[in-house]
Amino acid sequence: MRSEGNLNSRFSLLIALASGILMGLTVAPVGAWYLAWIALAPLWVLVAKSPDSRRAIPDSLLWGIGYHGVALFWITGIHPMTWMGVPWLSSLAIALFCWIFITLWGAALVATWSISIKTLLNWKIRTLKSLFPNAKSSKILSAFASLRDKIPINLVRLLLGVTLWCGLESLWSAGPLWWSSLSYTQSPHNLPILHLGQLSGPMAVTAAIVAVNGLFAEAWMVVFGSRESVGANGSAPVQGNRKRSLVLCLLPPTFCLLVHLLGYSLYSLPLAQTPDTAIQVGIVQGNVPNKIKLYPEGFRKAIEGYTTGYQTLADRGVDAVLTPEGALPFRWHDVQRTSFYSAVKERGVVAWLGLFGDKEGGYTNSIFTLLSNGQIFSRYDKSKLVPIGEYVPFQEILGGIISRLSPLDEHQLAGAPNQLFDTPFGRAIVGICYESAFPERFRYQAAAGGQFILSPSNDAHYSAAMPAQHHALDIMRAIETDRWAVRAVNTGYSAFVDPHGKTVWISGHNTYEVHAETIYRRQTKTLYVRWGDWLTPILMVLAFLVWMVGLVV
Repeated sequence: MRSEGNLNSRFSLLIALASGILMGLTVAPVGAWYLAWIALAPLWVLVAKSPDSRRAIPDSLLWGIGYHGVALFWITGIHPMTWMGVPWLSSLAIALFCWIFITLWGAALVATWSISIKTLLNWKIRTLKSLFPNAKSSKILSAFASLRDKIPINLVRLLLGVTLWCGLESLWSAGPLWWSSLSYTQSPHNLPILHLGQLSGPMAVTAAIVAVNGLFAEAWMVVFGSRESVGANGSAPVQGNRKRSLVLCLLPPTFCLLVHLLGYSLYSLPLAQTPDTAIQVGIVQGNVPNKIKLYPEGFRKAIEGYTTGYQTLADRGVDAVLTPEGALPFRWHDVQRTSFYSAVKERGVVAWLGLFGDKEGGYTNSIFTLLSNGQIFSRYDKSKLVPIGEYVPFQEILGGIISRLSPLDEHQLAGAPNQLFDTPFGRAIVGICYESAFPERFRYQAAAGGQFILSPSNDAHYSAAMPAQHHALDIMRAIETDRWAVRAVNTGYSAFVDPHGKTVWISGHNTYEVHAETIYRRQTKTLYVRWGDWLTPILMVLAFLVWMVGLVV
């Protein structure tokens, strides 16, 4: 019996890991987005059938490791860092540490989800009646008990599962380390479902994915539970069980179809684009590798490439030119001595220029609006910095070890979270690189009057999978805010995206490119822009009420 139990345990661990890996394949470079609608269901069954929360932890951890480990494997691309003076073995150790840490951080979310479900469903408070001894309270408790008996465990578990996952994603995304929400598994391929983001942000998409997986899992357990009972006594299941099984089997595809139809209804709305709102924007993808970017060779290549690209676009008659994050790796006083600065004063076309900004105690990663007279019109400082890559968490403990990761002597500092970025063409929404993973940054700026998105980035450390995922995140931000988005990336993928998430143009990878497109300023406000993520709090209230009913014994 013990060996059989061990075999079943190992089999469940294998199922959990395999289904997590399937979820990891939904994003770039594979992009099998359709797997997201079934890949969580096996873990759901394993958690539901586990006798207690402790037994659910290994399965959920392995599922999370499979998902986040595959989806975020691109982070190992920071190796080798020998060009920064880091020894080869040390570089490998740092890359593996980053990958393992971010994978386990994502797996912790999944483990917390499974522990919470099992704890809440197994928690029975048998002393409520003793707390309310009077007759009136007893009648109320009896009524609750009667109501509880009419609520199937399937519904309670489904509501708790969806609510907890959305709540935990909200909690994780409020921290400094976030990237792989379940919602981004659908970008850029499933644009209709991404339009649910216009209602309540990425949590609306996540909720739909978790709900469909939960419905598949509950149907599986009911159908195969009925078969097991038939095999035990040789009799046919009662008619009521058959009907219930049929209904549960039809629910997952039906609900999946309904949420897609809802998304498609938003996706099919026409875009109002008038000539007076048009701006012709150019981008320059400089293709300056990081290994030379902060050294004399990189300085020369950046100045030459961005100056030539700016002049080319200005001669084409664009209204403004966007450069990537840190396009010119200088401070403002150094830029004024470059040919790029001279070209702006000569051509007179507005430039959104990626530079380092001065700030007491260090420097910022910033984008500046540079006018034809050579003056700075506005500035935005990156507020969400990459842990370890751009700042050192627990500086007192890890500072001495990780300081070698940056050739710069000073520390990068974060900008204020409530910045707004005005331009000669109206207010813009800015997200510099890593900020694309944090939708609330974009929502805040859109609600404050942002009319189009500028997304300067530098993804040169990694393989093509990372900028592809980054592009997928910017597509989601464009849809959620109903805005045009312009992406300028050092080595690719630079792109123009319309408010429906359609990629109008996208660059190659590791190529030098210059391109211009017409975008349109928009002042619409989606439900998400107006109200933020209202769905998760509503789910929490409903789940709490249903759970409280179930507490009465």
